[in-house]
Amino acid sequence: MTTSSTSASSRPLTRSEYVSTLPPWRRLLAMVNWRPVYDIEQRELASKRRFLESERRLQQLKNETEQLRQENRRLAALESRLDALLLNADSSSQTPPATGSN
Repeated sequence: MTTSSTSASSRPLTRSEYVSTLPPWRRLLAMVNWRPVYDIEQRELASKRRFLESERRLQQLKNETEQLRQENRRLAALESRLDALLLNADSSSQTPPATGSN
C-alpha cells in the first residue's frame, strides 16, 4: 500500500473543510451533533462563579448588618446609662443646700 506524497505534506483540514468533504447525509449528522461544548462550559462556569461571588457578598453583608445591629444595641444601652447618670447628677446638684435652723 502506497501513500501519496501530497497527503503527507498537506496541512490539516479545518472542521469546515472536513465537513465539506462528507456526503450530504453525513454532513447533516455532523452539523446536528456539533455542540460548542467548551464555550457552553465556560459560560456555565463563569455564571456559577458570579453566583457564588454574589452569594458570598450577600452573606458578608448580612454579617456586617448583624454586627452593626449589635453595636447599635450596645450604644443605645450605653446612652441610656449615661442619660441616667447625668439625670442623677443633675438632680443631686439641684437640691437646695441644707440650711441650719436657728
